[in-house]
Amino acid sequence: MDDSEADFNLKVVMVDFKQCLNEKEEILMNHYLSGWWGLVKFLNSLGAIFAFISKDVVAKLQIMERLRSSPQGEHYASLQSMVAYEVGHQLVDLQRRSRHPDSGCRTVLRLHRALRWLQLFLERLRTSPENARTSTLCTDSYNASLAAYHPWVVRQAVTVAFCALPTRKVFLEAMKVGPPEQAIAMLDEALPFLERVYDVVQKLYAEHTLLDLP
Repeated sequence: MDDSEADFNLKVVMVDFKQCLNEKEEILMNHYLSGWWGLVKFLNSLGAIFAFISKDVVAKLQIMERLRSSPQGEHYASLQSMVAYEVGHQLVDLQRRSRHPDSGCRTVLRLHRALRWLQLFLERLRTSPENARTSTLCTDSYNASLAAYHPWVVRQAVTVAFCALPTRKVFLEAMKVGPPEQAIAMLDEALPFLERVYDVVQKLYAEHTLLDLP
């Protein structure tokens, strides 16, 4: 584990997601990406089990950072400005991947789906009893989110990998906010912000018919 992962604290990560919504409920891209980088550290701190997700997330984050730092970067300051720019300039492949395989809209959609899985999993960790099987919590969350977008072979491999997950206590301690009861209290406070970010993205994408981009 490098120094950045050693300094990881999930409470700080959740602050990024709280701050990525401004008073107009626009998703500020810098905070959104920063929050996701923190979640990657959280997943990586739990070992190689989540590598199949974190590796893909990192690739998507790098795409978004390239867009954010490009000459068109001002259009990627918020999720709403990005959607308006890419849809308005026909920079999104709506039917099949062709001229714009790595559009911001498609890339964020993949992050959005992964965020739903993680949100559901953290909520189940928060509300479950001490002896709950994390493999079951994670599998149920996966089946209710990401599984719908993965082929059968991937779904089977993921389900098997989840069987090796550490205990609920280890997950809560990995959040680096203190003993398990403090981690639960932090999730109580933070998860509504994560859910609100998800809901705002979901509504925006639904309004522009972007939820099924290839």
